[in-house]
Amino acid sequence: MPRDEIMYWMTLGSSACWLICFWWMHRISVKQNALLEQLRDQSQRIEQVSRDEHELLKEVHPQIGDIKSKVEEVADQIKP
Repeated sequence: MPRDEIMYWMTLGSSACWLICFWWMHRISVKQNALLEQLRDQSQRIEQVSRDEHELLKEVHPQIGDIKSKVEEVADQIKP
């Protein structure tokens, strides 16, 4: 096999490897972008749930103080 023919096939094989590598990295990038989008959506849902929970706690918080004072009154009456 002449030297030029070997170089031709080596160059062709190298180009094919680069194409395969580029295609593979592109697939990985697409999957990573999809995963990041899912994580972004999930974090937005978690933030919304957190805000809703915070609003509920703000509504309940004044009642907790009243309940605690009433429990203390009952506890004082029960103690001998």
